[in-house]
Amino acid sequence: MDTLINPAPVVYERKETKRHKGRSTTDETQRDAIDALEIFEHVRDITDPEHPYSLEQLNVVSEDLINVDDAKGNIMVQFTPTVQHCSMATLIGLCIRVKLMRVLPTRFKVDIMITPGGHSTEDQVNKQLNDKERVAAALENPSLVQMVNNSLQTVK
Repeated sequence: MDTLINPAPVVYERKETKRHKGRSTTDETQRDAIDALEIFEHVRDITDPEHPYSLEQLNVVSEDLINVDDAKGNIMVQFTPTVQHCSMATLIGLCIRVKLMRVLPTRFKVDIMITPGGHSTEDQVNKQLNDKERVAAALENPSLVQMVNNSLQTVK
């Protein structure tokens, strides 16, 4: 990219996370519940499309912006672009959605939203990210899929 949207982003340290001691069962007929920490672990290392940093390092995603209702099968992930006018917001949200589509059971309904007040066009971006037909159309574009796959490779 010739011109960076955010030429000097603030880079944060990777946070240490601790698994809360829950009811883990050895009964193979029962499944462990999925929680916000597990979702965060899946999305924290997605690479920002503009910078060689993870979404966690840029403070775009955090565990406290993820809500999971395992019993109802609902997950909501909010993310905060580094600048209000970030043109990569839709791509970042698409990367989060694709990552979760690849790792979660299909019983989950996942909503991807920009943190309220986090973007100048958040309503339009949220609508795009949560419209199945628009997401499916985006994933038919080989160039876009390549950009998503590049972002899903682990940051070193």
